[in-house]
Parts: sequence; C-alpha cells; structure tokens
Amino acid sequence: MLCLQARADDDISLNARLLAAARAGDAVAVSASLQQGAAVNARNRIGDTALLTAAKRGLTEMARTLVEHGADVSQANVQGVTPLMAAAFGGFDEIVAMLLARHAELAATDRVGKTAMIYAAGEGHAGVVRQLLDAGVDVNTLYANELTALMWAAGYDKVDTVRLLLSRGARPELRDNRGLTAREIADQAGAKTVAGLLSTQH
Repeated sequence: MLCLQARADDDISLNARLLAAARAGDAVAVSASLQQGAAVNARNRIGDTALLTAAKRGLTEMARTLVEHGADVSQANVQGVTPLMAAAFGGFDEIVAMLLARHAELAATDRVGKTAMIYAAGEGHAGVVRQLLDAGVDVNTLYANELTALMWAAGYDKVDTVRLLLSRGARPELRDNRGLTAREIADQAGAKTVAGLLSTQH
C-alpha cells in the first residue's frame, strides 16, 4: 500500500513539474518531465494542460514537443477553451497549423459560446481565419446570437479579415438575432473603414 502511495505521489510530482515548466516557458524542462513519465495531458486547477498553456503563449516548439508526445489537441479547460481557440485568439499561425494537422476539433465552443473562428475573426488574424476556412469551417456558419465570422470581424473593424471572408463567400446580407447585418454592426461600433467597405457589397 505504501509503495502504491509513493508511486502516486511521484506521478503527481512529475505532472506538477511538467505544468510548472510549461508556465515558465521552459521547453527543455517540459521535454525532461515527459521523458521521466509525466502525463502529457495532466491539468492544473483550472483545467489547463501544458499544450493549452503553450498555445496561449505562442510557444511553438513546446507545443510541437507536446503534440509529438500525444497531447490531446482538443482537450478543453474548465472554461471550455481548447488549444485551437487559444492559438486562434493569439494569432499563432504555426501552432494553429500544427493543431489542425492533428485534427483539432473545429466546432468546439467555450462557455461563452465562442469558437476558434470567432476568436480569430474578432481579433483580425486573417492568416488563422484562412487556415480554418481551408480546414473546412463554413464561412457563413451562424454562431451564438446568429453572428457570423464576418459580423465579428466587422464589429472590430478588421479590414483584412473582412476582405478575406468576403473573397471566400461570406454573405454580407445575413442578419443576427437583432436583425443587424455586418455593415450595420460596423456602423454601430464606429468601424468606419469596414462599414464603408461593406456598403459597396450587394
């Protein structure tokens, strides 16, 4: 019994070291912890894995090490945030590509109803938006409150992202649950550049 308890304590300690190394951005220590037997999908008290931490911070090499060791690319924390959402929010193109190559879940939503596409579009990360579209996300998907990616980008005046979405078939005439189009959302938000651009769309 004591032997089993000691082994359990060792496992917890290894996992704690892995998570601490990820928080510190120490890729060498992350690799060492994994080699020593740490569980690659260990989570901290808010449910963050080492991979999610790396995705949040744009630590590409660390993320690659974790993925190569079998990290779950779609494992969410207690708020429902997945590594793909975190990388999309940060605009970390390389990590997004890595996660998509491992078939990260595209349609996952967090507790506030956001997806990787919503985060990327709202932050204006056109490169990430392009990758998500290429991976199969429908450009005209209706998200929470019947908002589209175009509406999210428009509301934050993300011109390049709006242009990309339009070029990929985004429909500017769609309306959210308040009856507003992307142009009207841009108008309300004072996003004048995007509002002007959308006013030319028919």
